[in-house]
Amino acid sequence: MDKTSIEQTSEFGDQSTSDVTVCLRSRDGMPELFYCHSSILKQKSGFFAEQLISDNTSPKNYIEVKCQGSEYDHYAKLLKLLYLSEDLILDSWDAVKTALGVLRASIALQCEGITNSCIQYLEAVPWEEKEEEEILKITPALGTAATALLARIRPVNENAAKNVFLSAIHFATTAESSFPLYADELKTSAQEQVEYMLVEDEDTPLVILDEDVRSEVRTGLARVFTRFEGELNTLNIFFDLSPQEAEERMLQCLSDIDWMCNILPKMEMMKDFISNWIGISAHMLAIIQADAYCSGLWAVKAKLIELAGKAFDAVGYGSVVLPAPSRLHFLKTWLPYMRKMKPILDSQSEGDDSFPHKMDTDQCQNIEGAIISLVLALPSNDQAEILGDWMKMAEKVKFPDLSEAFEVWCYRTKTAKRRLMVGLNGVGNPTVTL
Repeated sequence: MDKTSIEQTSEFGDQSTSDVTVCLRSRDGMPELFYCHSSILKQKSGFFAEQLISDNTSPKNYIEVKCQGSEYDHYAKLLKLLYLSEDLILDSWDAVKTALGVLRASIALQCEGITNSCIQYLEAVPWEEKEEEEILKITPALGTAATALLARIRPVNENAAKNVFLSAIHFATTAESSFPLYADELKTSAQEQVEYMLVEDEDTPLVILDEDVRSEVRTGLARVFTRFEGELNTLNIFFDLSPQEAEERMLQCLSDIDWMCNILPKMEMMKDFISNWIGISAHMLAIIQADAYCSGLWAVKAKLIELAGKAFDAVGYGSVVLPAPSRLHFLKTWLPYMRKMKPILDSQSEGDDSFPHKMDTDQCQNIEGAIISLVLALPSNDQAEILGDWMKMAEKVKFPDLSEAFEVWCYRTKTAKRRLMVGLNGVGNPTVTL
């Protein structure tokens, strides 16, 4: 009788036709009897086939299967599955947890068909972290049959990681209008993927050194700044139509710029950001400080201070190395804006307790510290220019407070004069230039 005929003529639990009783211990330790058929058991289970082969002439008609009480349900389900065709077995799975439990039982009872069905189901559905851990515990017992399961969790090669990173960077820096359906979700997902790879993925350090990857990042950075410049150039049009919408468009661009500012240090590419930021700064500030926006765009103005603070931090503490003229130009471009906006934002918050854009103490201290560090790294004459300008305004403008830089400059000036005098009074009266 062929396999299909056996399945059709034998019914699980039919005591009238059963010739083998299988005993399982339930959760409470009580024996539970299942009426089965030796033809089914021998054909589909190596374990039962061995048990049913007897050296004696009398066949065995009672088999006790040893299993823990917590495994009872899975063993009981397996016995029922022995009576189903392969297609019906595959359709019967409803949860990863169940499939894993039956898989353990199937391995123990050497049921190749059910084992393969479990693997096929598990390979096709998502797993939770705990379920993945259980799968990893089971796979050694599966041998080569576990290949399909392990393929999902095997570390990717460098080219695969590189391609994922390139795609994520592209989507993360592309305008939403290019992907109108689910645009925000797609961009957010791509940005999160990039952040994860930079922080958590062990293979990423090799990927981020790849020149193709760095080129795509630079291209994406240029796209973000170009899009922001476009918003600046059309700000007056959108602002006249809807100030709120105009501000939201600007903030979206600044959010992308901020995201780039956060990931580039992890790739040692912050210099590319600073170059783009300095390049657009004068144009940006000229537009934002126009009279038409003097009483609006507060979120944008505050965000610019935040981003400028990050740029000051990178340049001031030496993460990004720039020539002295570039550092001086950067400082002279943004220092007036900082001086102007801090008291304006403070006054807005004093008149409105719900105003969310006031600069807090930590932010002010961080920006001040970076500016002081930047000033002290300039040539002494440039320091004198910046500090002289600050002293003229010190009574009216309290931020940023450059007192520390002034004290250091005074000390250095006196020290330099002493060195000069020592040089002039020394043997040979050498020429000393400062």
